[in-house]
Amino acid sequence: MNFRKNLKNISLFLFFAFCLILVVLYIRSQIPKVSLIHQNSSTSSNPPVITTAKVTRVIDGDTIVIDTSQKVRYIGMNTPELETNDCFATQAAEINKTLVLGKEVKLEKDVSETDKYGRLLRYVYINNEMINDDLVKDGSAKIETVPPDVKYKQEFLNSEKYAQENKLGLWGKCL
Repeated sequence: MNFRKNLKNISLFLFFAFCLILVVLYIRSQIPKVSLIHQNSSTSSNPPVITTAKVTRVIDGDTIVIDTSQKVRYIGMNTPELETNDCFATQAAEINKTLVLGKEVKLEKDVSETDKYGRLLRYVYINNEMINDDLVKDGSAKIETVPPDVKYKQEFLNSEKYAQENKLGLWGKCL
C-alpha cells in the first residue's frame, strides 16, 4: 500500500514538472531574440533595439525583404539605382545578394522606424559584421546619412574615404 502511494506521488510530481517545463519553453519561445552589437559609437544610453530575420529577397544594393514580408532599407548609405541603370547598380545589387540572401540577419534600429515609403530603416548585420558599412567600404555604396538616423556616421565616412582612396567599386569604375 505504501509503495502505491509513493508511486502515485512520484507520478504526480513528474506530471507537474513536465507541465512546468512546457510552460517555460513556451514562454522562452515568445521572447524575441535580442543581442547587443557594435555599440562603440552609440550616442544614447539606451541599448540598441535588435531583432533577427531571414532575408527572402534582395531588391537592390540597399533594400531587402525579410521573412515577415517587410522591406528593409539600409540606414546611412545609398547604392546606385537599378531602375535608372546607374553605373555599378547591378554589381551593388549582386554583392548585396551574395552577402545576405537566404541568411539570418540581425536588424538594428536607430531612431526612425520607417521611411516615407513604409520600409523599415535598419543597420543589417551578419555575424556581427555590419553590411551597411561593408557596402560603403567596398565601394558598392556612398554614404547618405539622414538625421536623426546618424549613429554610425563617422564609421561610414571613414569607410567611404577608404573606398575612394583605393578606387574600389563605383569609385574606380564610375567616376
